[in-house]
Amino acid sequence: MRLFLCYEISNFVTQQHNMTTTQLVEQIQQKRSFLCIGLDVDVSKIPTHLLKLEDPIFEFNKAIIDATHDVCVAYKPNTAFYEAYGIKGWQSLAKTIQYLNEKYPSQFTIADAKRGDIGNTSTMYAKAFFDDLQFDSVTVAPYMGKDSVEPFLAFENKHTILLALTSNEGAYDFQTLKENGQELYKTVLETSKTWKNSQNLMYVVGATKAEYFADIRKIVPDSFLLVPGVGAQGGSLQEVCRYGMNVTVGLLVNSSRAILYASNGADFAEKAKEEAVKMQQEMSQIMNSLPL
Repeated sequence: MRLFLCYEISNFVTQQHNMTTTQLVEQIQQKRSFLCIGLDVDVSKIPTHLLKLEDPIFEFNKAIIDATHDVCVAYKPNTAFYEAYGIKGWQSLAKTIQYLNEKYPSQFTIADAKRGDIGNTSTMYAKAFFDDLQFDSVTVAPYMGKDSVEPFLAFENKHTILLALTSNEGAYDFQTLKENGQELYKTVLETSKTWKNSQNLMYVVGATKAEYFADIRKIVPDSFLLVPGVGAQGGSLQEVCRYGMNVTVGLLVNSSRAILYASNGADFAEKAKEEAVKMQQEMSQIMNSLPL
């Protein structure tokens, strides 16, 4: 079964895909957008007419991507939403990333997998997402330290997005605890800068912690921040930009549910586009108001 899965997926993804931060910045400027769309597909929420198709998840993603690609700069599938459906779900993910890389190669792709383990295991995780699936980046948990993250950083022209300060309620359990007068998340940020190839790091910072962005920017002024939590979780785009934006924007603000499930009818892609445009227009106004 495992050999069959590897064979099937390797047939889906063949094209090498690398996107630099310079190219990402160019896309942000051209589109006047720093919107990332989270492809977190829940089969129970997608339009029922898609369920008759051979691969409903891929067909849903394809329609969303075709409708929104011109107003966003990144797509972020959360791998749990694919792993939950076993081999078929993983194949849907592989087909989705291949479709993006071949048809819309200027899109930055993020595997939201939150991996992190001992070194040799991390290397295999990195190979899965960077070599096989050809994602541009992957989210990684820093709890196990340097030797669990550096295997991801070793991949040239790929990006590792480290969990720094998340938007969930449990973030306060550990991330904001102080030791020697400094919060743990700040220690994570500072320490990560000493790791080999740290120039390939980006960071997850939740929008619901907008007031923390100013301190974060003092430590990582030039890094890209992936920002979940705007919209459904209550984060403010204006506040995130006020404290977190740098001279190249330096933000990828994610929206998932508000865009994906704007409608569960035949017009789902059209309604998704409308929601994405609303966010893009707000982002454009913010960019126009700043000397970027």
